[in-house]
Amino acid sequence: MGKVTGFLEFERHDRKYAPVAERLKNFQEFVIPLTEKETRDQAARCMNCGIPYCHGTGAVTPGTPGCPVNNQIPDFNDLVYQNNWQEASRNLHSTNNFPEFTGRICPAPCEASCTLNIDDNPVTIKTIECAIVDRAWENGWIKPEPPAEKTGKKVAVVGSGPAGLACAQQLARAGHDVHVFEKFAKAGGLLRYGIPDFKMEKGVIDRRVAQMEAEGVTFHYGSYIGNGGTDPRKLIEDYDAVALTGGAEAPRDLLIPGRDLDGIHFAMDFLPQQNRRVGNEPLGDVRDILAGGKHVVVIGGGDTGSDCIGTSFRQGAASVTQLEIMPAPPERENKGLTWPNWPLKMRTSSSQAEGAKREYAVLTQKFSGADGKVAKLHCVQVDDKFKPIAGTEFELDAQLVLLAMGFVHPVHEGLLKSLGVELDPRGNVRANTHDFQTSLAKVFSAGDMRRGQSLVVWAIREGRLCARSIDNFLMGSTSLPR
Repeated sequence: MGKVTGFLEFERHDRKYAPVAERLKNFQEFVIPLTEKETRDQAARCMNCGIPYCHGTGAVTPGTPGCPVNNQIPDFNDLVYQNNWQEASRNLHSTNNFPEFTGRICPAPCEASCTLNIDDNPVTIKTIECAIVDRAWENGWIKPEPPAEKTGKKVAVVGSGPAGLACAQQLARAGHDVHVFEKFAKAGGLLRYGIPDFKMEKGVIDRRVAQMEAEGVTFHYGSYIGNGGTDPRKLIEDYDAVALTGGAEAPRDLLIPGRDLDGIHFAMDFLPQQNRRVGNEPLGDVRDILAGGKHVVVIGGGDTGSDCIGTSFRQGAASVTQLEIMPAPPERENKGLTWPNWPLKMRTSSSQAEGAKREYAVLTQKFSGADGKVAKLHCVQVDDKFKPIAGTEFELDAQLVLLAMGFVHPVHEGLLKSLGVELDPRGNVRANTHDFQTSLAKVFSAGDMRRGQSLVVWAIREGRLCARSIDNFLMGSTSLPR
């Protein structure tokens, strides 16, 4: 490494956030980047350790350490320290099609597995990654990469989330004629309609779509495959290969008394509305779901719940309470037991830090209200087996309840049932990790539709690997990276 003693000389210093009172005034990103010198100093902290778990084994087995797309983290850290930003960008893009997505919204398992995390001071890998790609865009280093020649093969990609985008870009660069079918008005999937703009502004997606169009990818918006739209079997007839890269969009419900009261909504009915408002997209004939002036309760303690919190505060909620059925995690992990794996420990998101009240080990038993509208949640504390503890019952006032308890599997009606594709026991599309082939000839699947609800970085990895398998299927060999 360029700075052998960097980890001894420089303390960890990461990006800061704009003050809460300031950032709640709008839906813009509020992360304050490091200066160039600060970023290079942070890159100098990389130790060139003997076993770099940061980009090691996580891509092989879920739950094991490392970056799922195998980013060559020590290499790009060194390049940043050496002030060779353009080569750092080339290196970063060799493994990750969209580092500006992961540099904003990935939870950074790479940092958890960093050797310096043994004493809670990992290299600021996510921040450095974001700085590299943002600098590359600013300097015009990121350009379309159209293929030198076309193969004459046509591929349909259904779904334009991160898995579909990665798959489509890789296939287009291999010379195939790629058509992406998206049911909504714009590309991005949950990146556009689930992730709030304050975490990632949508111009970040738009410039990638423009790059892909210049590389030969054709986007078909408002194109439902199944559900009364295009017969999915026609795609099999018209294309040489089909990639199913939709999301896991069937939400987990809470079927308790009072669920039918007005004011109780799924998170993915609430979040896309605000994203469409910010993006000046029409909402259609749906009713507004707004948090302004209301006591809001978010049920579910994950990232989606956190996004509901931040959005509610920006809409002017009177209060926001987040409920989690799991017990509160420990403040710190036991490094000897967990490192370099992803640890279970207390984490506070930027949205939770904006004033949300968090309650753990809570079960909602019923909703109640008046005039058909929700007014209260009736809750109880639970033990470690999720059984109610007698005498711990309590009530919460709420005029808006947002269910953010995750997703169970992709929607089966329409596309999947029309195709007759085989599903796994969890209700996801069955496709192995060797070639991403489904039970149907020339039909492949990747991303959340195949593996279930997961991270953007896993979606990008799966899209890339699926593209490699499709290219090999079509051509008999492939030069796309593993």
